[in-house]
Amino acid sequence: MKREIDRRAFLGAGVAAAAAGGMIAAEASPDAARSQRATGAAQENATIQDRATVPTPAATPARGALRQSVARWCFGAWNLDTLCEHAKSCGLVGVDLLSENEWSIPAKHGLVCTLANGPCTIAEGFNRPQHHDRLVAECERLLPLVADAGIERMIVFSGNRAGMSDADGLTHCAAGLRRVMPIAERVNVTVVMELLNSKIDHRDHMCDRSEWGAALVRSVGSPRFKLLYDIYHAQIMEGDVIRTIRTHADAIGHYHTAGVPGRHELDDRQELQYDAICRAIADTGFRGVVAHEFLPRGDPLEGLRQAVARCTIPLS
Repeated sequence: MKREIDRRAFLGAGVAAAAAGGMIAAEASPDAARSQRATGAAQENATIQDRATVPTPAATPARGALRQSVARWCFGAWNLDTLCEHAKSCGLVGVDLLSENEWSIPAKHGLVCTLANGPCTIAEGFNRPQHHDRLVAECERLLPLVADAGIERMIVFSGNRAGMSDADGLTHCAAGLRRVMPIAERVNVTVVMELLNSKIDHRDHMCDRSEWGAALVRSVGSPRFKLLYDIYHAQIMEGDVIRTIRTHADAIGHYHTAGVPGRHELDDRQELQYDAICRAIADTGFRGVVAHEFLPRGDPLEGLRQAVARCTIPLS
């Protein structure tokens, strides 16, 4: 449960910070204190991260079939500029999960924001019709700004079940998201809904299985709505990762990585074979972004380099 609280805290604080600056109209819920991703498990690594030296930035991204980036919240003990310097040195193209006041920072380092935070919280999303007017209005405000910032994707969430059936939740999510698609299509930004596990980290979350997510993509029926397939969460909920990626390739617009169990490095202490998984992703023709979202136990820079190397698939 600690990781669930940490991620919610980081995301919610991002919304709250924007609101304080007059940029977010909707008030963030207590569940969503989001941009403090320097809390919890990430803080436990602060001493190690502070000791890491900033190497000479690499001139070009990692050579491979997949573009790679890193999630901001997992490395919260580094400020964003330092994270960008490290990301650049590892050959990454950008940083995932940034809020509105952070979008311009990666560009100073020759990087991009690869995924913008959207208006939803993890617990309260598009599965509740009473949230639709607020969420749609905020998407209509945010999406042109996301596009102007050169960002290709923005994240949203289904919300928790709280007694709602999955069928009703899918219907409600589709109805709300269809209202967002005209602006997303006009500004060429893809809205992605993340698959999260409801077994360990995000109890009661609705979008917790790939079949449900793919069905929602079909129901929304727009090329600008896709599933964010988080490999860590998917492994916990259903396994069968490579076959699922192949089956639902057309529905997936973004990927996240982390080791299972524990959400740590992509090393030999966890059960997923990431080189094979990333080869399967590349073989589907996917040319989007695979973002590393793990909590480092050891030297964070070494863990990031290891993840990049493991997920670099040679161009065919």
